[in-house]
Amino acid sequence: MSNSTIDTLISFVDTFSWVYSAIIIAWILSSWVRLPYNVWTNRIRTFLDDTAAPYVGIFRRILPAMGPLDLSPLVALIVLQVGARILASVLDGFRPG
Repeated sequence: MSNSTIDTLISFVDTFSWVYSAIIIAWILSSWVRLPYNVWTNRIRTFLDDTAAPYVGIFRRILPAMGPLDLSPLVALIVLQVGARILASVLDGFRPG
């Protein structure tokens, strides 16, 4: 692979991990704050539920319940960032050299 292809892939992995992290954080914050019903806030909330809940749900099933404290979003964010760093390192290893 050429350097520009590898750079593009690494940039995609970085961007995807940060955007998905922002979606998870927005999902967490929206679950804490109850806003009055509005069509647009309902659509945003539905989008956040549909995109973040399946990934965080994986960790919710694995982690034991700790009373009212749910650590699964935090673990999901950490795994996402670590996975992105590992994937970027693997892609960097394909540079010709």
